[in-house]
Order: sequence, then C-alpha cells, then structure tokens
Amino acid sequence: MAFIKEESEDMRIEEVIVKQEETDEQIDLMPLKEESQELNEMEEEYHDFIIGKKSTKTEKKPYRKSYRFCTCHQCGKSFSHKQNLKIHMRTHTGEKPYTCQRCGKSFSQKGNLKSHMRIHTGEKRFTCQQCGNSFTQKGNLKKHMGIHTGEKPFTCDQCGKSFTHKDMLNSHMRIHSREDCFLCQQCGRSFAHKVSFKIHMRVHTGEEPYACSQCGKSFRYKPSLDSHVRTHTGENPHTCKLCGKSFSRNASLKTHMDIHTGEKPFTCDQCGKSFRRKVTLNEHVKIHFRR
Repeated sequence: MAFIKEESEDMRIEEVIVKQEETDEQIDLMPLKEESQELNEMEEEYHDFIIGKKSTKTEKKPYRKSYRFCTCHQCGKSFSHKQNLKIHMRTHTGEKPYTCQRCGKSFSQKGNLKSHMRIHTGEKRFTCQQCGNSFTQKGNLKKHMGIHTGEKPFTCDQCGKSFTHKDMLNSHMRIHSREDCFLCQQCGRSFAHKVSFKIHMRVHTGEEPYACSQCGKSFRYKPSLDSHVRTHTGENPHTCKLCGKSFSRNASLKTHMDIHTGEKPFTCDQCGKSFRRKVTLNEHVKIHFRR
C-alpha cells in the first residue's frame, strides 16, 4: 500500500510539473498570439482599403510619415519640419541671431557661425589627400579638388571660359552682364564681388592691414604675411614629391617643378631663348638693350 501511495504522489507531482510547463508554454506563446492578431488586423485593414470599405473598428490608424507640411507663405517653399521653416524665414526677415564674439559678424544659422569661427581659430579640418592643402570649409575643399582633376563642367556661353563650379560661373557672368559689378573709379577695373573690389583698392590706397608680430613688417594680402612669417619660423610646408625638397611658398614649389618637367614658359621676344623663371628672363633682356 505504501508503494501505491508513493506512486500516486509521484503522479500528482508530475501533473503539477506538466501543468506548470503548459502554463509556461502559454505565457511564451502570448507575444506570438498578440503579434499574429496584429498582423491579422493589418491584413483586414488593407483588404478593406482595397475594396473601398471603411473599417468599423475604433483602433488607431497605422502611422504614416508625412512630409512637406510646413509651407512658406512668402515664396511657397515647403519643409518637413516646423524648425526648418523657421530657419528658412530668416532669408526673408534678414534675422541673424548668431553673432561672432570676436569680430561681431552675424549669421542666420548656427552652423555658419561655427564655420566662420575657424577663420579666427585657424582650424582647418578638411585636408586634400593629394597635396596636403587644408581648408576651413568642406565646400572650399571640393572647389580645390578641381585643380587636381582638371574638370571644368561649367562653361560660359558668351566667351567659352570654363569653371569647376557653378557659383564661379555665376560670378563670372556678372562681368558680361555688368550686373552688380563693382567698378574701380581710379583704374576702371570691375569686380564681381565686393570683397575682391575692397582688396583691389589697397593697390591705390597703399593700405597694408596685415602686420608681422615678430618684425612689424606689413603686407597688403594675408597670404603674403603667411609666407613672410615662415621666414621667421623656418617652416617649409610645400614639398616636391619627386625629390623631397621643401619650400615656404607654393609659388616657389611650382617654379622648382619646372626643373623636373623641363618646362621653360618665359621666352625672350628678341632672340627666342626660353627660361624657367621670369626674373631670369628679365635679366637676360637687359643684354639686348646694352648693345
């Protein structure tokens, strides 16, 4: 009898275990049932949509991402987010809420201020992998790459001159149309950009706003100051890839490259002799005038 009693107790324990396993199985299957139910509901809604039947269910409609719902009332341009429309409106209002604390220049977008700040910090994040030249803005690097590729897809239909970027062509077109041109009253030269005109005016005014902090020498252009500073630091960032010789100025490297290419672009119009450097040609020309 004791044996039968123990066997009966073992069967009850097994029944408890089986029930527990069935319960666990049901719990595990709950997410699958819920997922299956959701799929069935979606299929029903899709079927109703196809046959034109409106659903009588009150559940939430499936989420559909909407685009271009914010429209500018001044120019009709649309945006996917209200914040983008707000930023765009500054082109109409002229609002520039982001101001440089160093020079006071203002910008309509924070990203433009950040790019501008690199002028003051000297940070040049974008580097050309071919020549090592660095730039403060990615757009300037893209324009620079046209030098290496030689590609100039934008051509002026009036004079045939080609450019690497469309904005350069647009600037050039102002020369032909005289649209927004800046005319020098002293020499008659015209410029498409105000900044180019201001730089040119230094030729007439004699202004030299860039001064060397080490020796006090002043220069008309910033690149001239940068080249001069290297005479103090001894820095030679422009290196010839053929022989390894380095130079403080890019122009010096270009002149040096003529040694390897054999090119002599400066020719004497008196005797036809050619030279690698213009200064050598000038010295040679004096021989003809001495006679």
